[in-house]
Amino acid sequence: METTIFLNGNPMHLVGNLPKVGDEAPYFVLVDKDLKDFNLHDFKGKRVVLNIFPSVDTPVCAASVRRFNQDASKLENTVVVCVSEDLPFAQARFCAANDIENVYTGSAFRSDFGKNYGIEIADGPMRGLLGRGVVVIDENGKVIGTNLCEQITTEPDYAFVENLLSKK
Repeated sequence: METTIFLNGNPMHLVGNLPKVGDEAPYFVLVDKDLKDFNLHDFKGKRVVLNIFPSVDTPVCAASVRRFNQDASKLENTVVVCVSEDLPFAQARFCAANDIENVYTGSAFRSDFGKNYGIEIADGPMRGLLGRGVVVIDENGKVIGTNLCEQITTEPDYAFVENLLSKK
């Protein structure tokens, strides 16, 4: 079953579904702003918040990265990875211009992250980009929560992430 999200009321479909709570988090390799690969196993023993979005060059995406950058410094034993299809150069430019230092940025431009996490947009004007959502992974690599933004122009549910992480 495909997942439908919306851009200004117009439907777009994702190439699957976000992982289910209790599942092993799908392995990923992303590229950081210095063009170095990093992967899920680099964060073994830490909780991981994946802030997934289309592009840092849009106001809502930029706002989510700024907000998670603020929140990340307050999260115990937790890293936040902001994931998009943006090239690492764009991510580096954005981080430098916005004093982003508390989150990792990961470009999925040369990986199958979007397909593996069921969040790649399959059709419509944003085809090939990632939808907006959050996946929270525990210290053991298990998914403990997911939240998909049905309307791609809305920010993620920060309270959902806060509440989920406060339970641990």
